[in-house]
Amino acid sequence: MNKTFFNFLTLFLFSISSFSQVAYELNPPDFIKTVTFKSNTTQGQLPVLKLGEPLMLEFDALTGNEEDFYYVIEHFNYDWTPSNLVKSEYLKGLDNQRILDYENSFNTYQIYSHYNLRIPNQQTHGFLKSGNYMISIYDDYDELMFSRKFMVYEDIANVGVSVKRSRDVKVIAEKQSVDLVITTNGTNLNNPLETIKTVIIQNNNLNTAITGLKPQYTLGNELIYRYDTESAFWGGNEYLYFENKDVRAANVGVQYIELGDLYHNYLYTNINRKDRPYTYNPDINGNFLVTIIDRDNPDIEADYVMVHFSLLQDELKTKDIHVYGNFNYFTIEPLTQMIYNPESNRYEITMLLKQGFYNYKYVTVDRETGELDEGAISGNFWETENNYKVLVYYKDLGARYDRLIGFGEATSENITN
Repeated sequence: MNKTFFNFLTLFLFSISSFSQVAYELNPPDFIKTVTFKSNTTQGQLPVLKLGEPLMLEFDALTGNEEDFYYVIEHFNYDWTPSNLVKSEYLKGLDNQRILDYENSFNTYQIYSHYNLRIPNQQTHGFLKSGNYMISIYDDYDELMFSRKFMVYEDIANVGVSVKRSRDVKVIAEKQSVDLVITTNGTNLNNPLETIKTVIIQNNNLNTAITGLKPQYTLGNELIYRYDTESAFWGGNEYLYFENKDVRAANVGVQYIELGDLYHNYLYTNINRKDRPYTYNPDINGNFLVTIIDRDNPDIEADYVMVHFSLLQDELKTKDIHVYGNFNYFTIEPLTQMIYNPESNRYEITMLLKQGFYNYKYVTVDRETGELDEGAISGNFWETENNYKVLVYYKDLGARYDRLIGFGEATSENITN
């Protein structure tokens, strides 16, 4: 084979494979904290925006140097492979712009700068297409700091979501099943078995989302999903929580405080709940909220606190234990891993967190397989109140991208058999 042609073919195949790679989020370095998406009603949750609604991303940089950050936005298919759209087709205006809106912390022990990005703005005027998006934040040296996924939907299809007890008797006490009914508002969807894709998300955690389900029945303009096992999630347990909106006094979940270079909050020691009866304990489904008392602006007046977690638990020989929640984007990494203390028979970890109200739980990771078990410490109960979001994508025959045509949401608070 001609050497020049071989090199060209190799480069072409490499380009094809690189282009079709699935996109993953990059978590921020340790000096960037409290990455949150905001809307008029929520903070920190997985952002699912209606086409035309603004996107608001905020984060803190703890260096105190007023660094410059830039944002880049990309469009993806439902499976997070890059779409075939060019930027001018899905984005009105320009990206790769510097984030201009930032403020320095005021009257806090921990110095930081709070960055606030809102789209639309003067350079980026908004999104033109529905679907999956990724926003990436770069520093002055063009190094990627972190990236986050978000979704933009069109209100074309109604998505009915109901939560049932599992239909599998083996796990009926531990799992919840999600049923769907998708109704099109007069729009003709061609060959829905192939063109419709769904994603079911529990408690805003994309890591455990269920994808790829096809409608089982078609009744008029309704697509019906009533799977026995394929749409079932482990019920989990209600999240543990603490609140430290006043760092000078012990609050909900905080046993005592100390002041060094920063305030230290020592949480009450938690216990293994797997083999204990389920107890209803209202939570915010793994989310968090930055909040303070006796001050006006939590964005720049909330301080950072060293939060000490502890779990009364015999040492596990084959598994690691991590602290898990939306505040760390359900990440498993060295910064979330607890260390076993043989003197106290406790697993312990200290995290630097901004003042607020936090949900968290303890999960295990198998050292050999890397398998995550959310119920190993908390247990799994069918009664647990969970939030479920459903995204419906449509890619018509010959279309170049997946449209996000419907969004539905439900909780298991009124779960039925």
